[in-house]
Amino acid sequence: MTFRAAEKGDVWAVPELIEEISSDNDQMRPPELTEGEYERSIESLRGTRLVEVTYYPLSCGDDGDEIEEWDFGVWHQPTMGVGLLAEDGTQYSAVWGHSFDYYGLEVFREPMSSHLNMIGQTGGTQTVVVTDHPCWSGLIGVPLVGADIIWSEGDSGVPLPVAVELRTLAATAWLVAGRPVQWPPDGRFWLGTDDVMAVFTQETAVAVGLSPASAEG
Repeated sequence: MTFRAAEKGDVWAVPELIEEISSDNDQMRPPELTEGEYERSIESLRGTRLVEVTYYPLSCGDDGDEIEEWDFGVWHQPTMGVGLLAEDGTQYSAVWGHSFDYYGLEVFREPMSSHLNMIGQTGGTQTVVVTDHPCWSGLIGVPLVGADIIWSEGDSGVPLPVAVELRTLAATAWLVAGRPVQWPPDGRFWLGTDDVMAVFTQETAVAVGLSPASAEG
């Protein structure tokens, strides 16, 4: 599968696009996150063993009881968030938010119910446990040797956390605030939208527009 990045100037979703894709905003609760809190949450992930991963995709279909497509091979689109459960019982919620600018990837040491409304309800956010998915197999039950926030510059010049990179000795995953430029996906992506992606190859991470922390060393 070949990916290409969006054209220069396409990285940040324009206001019209954000309005078009943000009908799910009423399912989000107001964000409250400082840079210090964010850094501490990510630091606490280092050395942690994940035991469960849950996606929170949107509902679709005429009756609002079907689950929106989310599995696209080397990247997934859970849209509303990703829940991580650590071996010690700590719950982490990765969601899109605007604590820093519109929109970034934010991680809280709280259950997803603290951030999303209508979980499991018709027309709301659904839950899909993906712990056994092949893309997550290398990150389950083994220590995370790395957890890093990937910062970029938002539209207003404010540093914006666009992704979090999680690493074990065998695998890497990126949780990203972003989405495909069009549907069906053609390999081009927007960063900084009100959607959450999970990415599993460095090639795809670069195509999405990230500068992976694992590539810096």
